[in-house]
Amino acid sequence: MSISDFNADGPPTSEMAAIILRDDLTSDLPADRFLDRELSWLAFNKRVLELSEDPYLPLLDRTKFLAIFASNLDEFFMVRVAGLKRRIATGIAVRAASGLTPREVLENIWERAYALQRQQADFFLNMIRPELMAAGIEVLRWEQLTPSEKTDMDLFFDAQIFPVLTPLAVDPSHPFPYISGLSLNLAVVVRNPTSGNKLFARVKVPPLLPRFLQVSPQRYVPLEDVIAAHLNELFPGMEICEHHAFRVTRNEDVEVEEDDAENLLKALERELVRRRFGPPVRLEVEENIDPYVLELLVSELDITELEVFRLPGPLDLTGLWTIVGLDRDDLKQRKFVPKTSRALSDVESATEPDIFSIVREKDVLLHHPYDSFSTSVQLFLEQAAHDPAVLAIKQTLYRTSGDSPIVDALIQAAEEGKQVLALVEIKARFDEQNNIDWARKLEQAGVHVVYGLVGLKTHSKLSMVVRNDGDQLRRYCHIGTGNYHPKTARLYEDFGLLTCNPEVGEDVSNLFNVLSGYSLNTDYNRLLVAPHSVRNGLIARIEREIEHHIEGRPSGIRIKCNSLVDEAIIDSLYRASMAGVPVEVWVRGICALRPGVPGLSDTIRVISILGRFLEHSRVYAFTNGGNPSVWIGSADLMHRNLDRRVETLVSLADPEHIAEVEGILDLGFAPSTAAWDLNSDGTWTRRLFAEDGTRLTDIQELLIAIKSRRGSALEAIGELEVIGDRV
Repeated sequence: MSISDFNADGPPTSEMAAIILRDDLTSDLPADRFLDRELSWLAFNKRVLELSEDPYLPLLDRTKFLAIFASNLDEFFMVRVAGLKRRIATGIAVRAASGLTPREVLENIWERAYALQRQQADFFLNMIRPELMAAGIEVLRWEQLTPSEKTDMDLFFDAQIFPVLTPLAVDPSHPFPYISGLSLNLAVVVRNPTSGNKLFARVKVPPLLPRFLQVSPQRYVPLEDVIAAHLNELFPGMEICEHHAFRVTRNEDVEVEEDDAENLLKALERELVRRRFGPPVRLEVEENIDPYVLELLVSELDITELEVFRLPGPLDLTGLWTIVGLDRDDLKQRKFVPKTSRALSDVESATEPDIFSIVREKDVLLHHPYDSFSTSVQLFLEQAAHDPAVLAIKQTLYRTSGDSPIVDALIQAAEEGKQVLALVEIKARFDEQNNIDWARKLEQAGVHVVYGLVGLKTHSKLSMVVRNDGDQLRRYCHIGTGNYHPKTARLYEDFGLLTCNPEVGEDVSNLFNVLSGYSLNTDYNRLLVAPHSVRNGLIARIEREIEHHIEGRPSGIRIKCNSLVDEAIIDSLYRASMAGVPVEVWVRGICALRPGVPGLSDTIRVISILGRFLEHSRVYAFTNGGNPSVWIGSADLMHRNLDRRVETLVSLADPEHIAEVEGILDLGFAPSTAAWDLNSDGTWTRRLFAEDGTRLTDIQELLIAIKSRRGSALEAIGELEVIGDRV
């Protein structure tokens, strides 16, 4: 189809042009236009690792990123690698959108992940540990302890470690023991002095004891070293020939067939027990391990040589959190205490703001952690719980903390006779047991607890309070991009909207009825709701930007998300770029889009920003011909979010809020802001310095400085423009 197919008497309408673009531009998109999702995730974790070698970061913050890298990689193997192996084993080995087969992806993962773990070990041993030592913090091996420290550890071993150890022999009458996932173990070879026979045993390193034991102030030794030094007490009369640390990672993803489960809680609890016995997906061993011992482990665990990661000790650097937790403010970024949002209180005071009276006057846009979660969202629910004018509270809970004031507020509200509905997503990965416990506690307090829709996870971040304001009943709503988790709200960057707008209230009320009842409603005024309308709604707005560009009106697309994988969304962004629409994407983790490909994505730019806060908000902003349209919410651009989850995006209506969010995007995409840039081949280039050699701006530190004096993002942009003059 071409323009000549339409009436030649006049120019094509924007609708005609859009049809032409869809037909012409989609048909010839290259087959290799997608980066691989799993390999893109490894590139993300490589960026995390790079933070540990950033000399401009304080030492313990760099150490923290080593621990984060390790825990990230553990989860990746437990879920993503395990899923690949499962698909291969079951014969569901279709090619990914990147064109790679699951086997090819898996082989790439083994190679790249192993290289990254070797790099992590090198960073720790040759960079971080020497710098820690120079700062008076020593991570030692057993042979480096002083005689008096060894004596102290002898006493500690006898009193605190020996009683909980269980050596397990392996011989014809003792089968090879089960090795639990992520447990650290010692493979021990002993010799019977009478018979001369060599025997194998396994000793599990107790997971509830500190990973690194303090032997004296700011001097630490790995727990497995202390155990290894006392193996003669575990095997008296035997000769200790050798010992080697090893660690197994297992498939720990959870699958529940909900249609067949009469009781979802019980079905999930059974699956959580089964999780501990998933098949191995990685074996980490010390690089000097004896070939015979390694062969035994590989054989008994039924894994391949490619799944063996030989590493210099100590293994399991997630244990570095012990070191990170030291009270050494001189080695950490300066502490940041969030302030009450200026929209809720013009000055910091001991008097808490009246959330309901403020929200009746105007919508409130929150930006965490710069705006305090505890004096906004948490206070909103606590005030609702105690307010006699409040009749009902409805709340989604995806992840929350172990001592959650949010849950306490819901319980208090139920005990005071209010109608309280809590939608608890008990399938939130690795929080399943925690959420089951909360669900039962809420039920016991009289809260109506539901678990959402069969086949879908409820990932939306929603609160609704129904209040009798005298003149009428009003619905006060909070819609956010982050979880109702007071602890992570101090570490995760997120947006939230507090509003009593009638249209939003009606939308949220209808959505809760869908989640808790039998409503089939899919029509909303100010919301886009997955799985019905988020993908189509965003694509429609992308296509509208193409029309604006063709008609000569201002156009542009800016996205901030955690992951961009969905092929339909990516293709629509390619179409926009091919039409000339400028596209900017700010992604924290995975990105399957290739920017900067001639003829395909010339106008697309992709950046990533990592720092002290986890960039977690999702924002979708459209220039819209000069009338900006901005959406915030819970949805990332992944298949699971758009097809298998209940996700919510809300449009912002207040021009000041739109300007505030666009101001944050301006800051992120500014050339004077430090970031990583994505190349078309999937590699990332870190941008840290201006042409004159000065360090580029850390957006998070800039926002901390601005928010600490209760300024706005728009003020920060003014400051950044001054900095940008030199870039």
